[in-house]
Amino acid sequence: MRKLICVAVAGLMLASAFTGGADARPGYLKEFKTKYTKVVENKDNKVTCAVCHPAKDKKERNDYGKALAKSISKNEKDATKIGEALDKAGKEKNAKGVTFQSLLDAGKLPGTEE
Repeated sequence: MRKLICVAVAGLMLASAFTGGADARPGYLKEFKTKYTKVVENKDNKVTCAVCHPAKDKKERNDYGKALAKSISKNEKDATKIGEALDKAGKEKNAKGVTFQSLLDAGKLPGTEE
């Protein structure tokens, strides 16, 4: 019985070593929704993590996601710092020369599709 338990524990430890940990940052989306209510209220918008990450691979970012990433430390949890980073990212311009903030003020999603 003891050997069976040892094998089971060793198997679980081995399995956990090969699984990737969750890397979600729900504070970012929560702060975005709090700050940009006009975007959230626009029924044409789907306000999810896709605001910054249009692909399933969350390492990929659109232009707004890249601007935000430059303004924030990895895995920031402080809501004030996240809000400040959103402000900084809003001042940057997209490929068409329009600031992200002007798009957000108009109730539009700021990032590109790719």
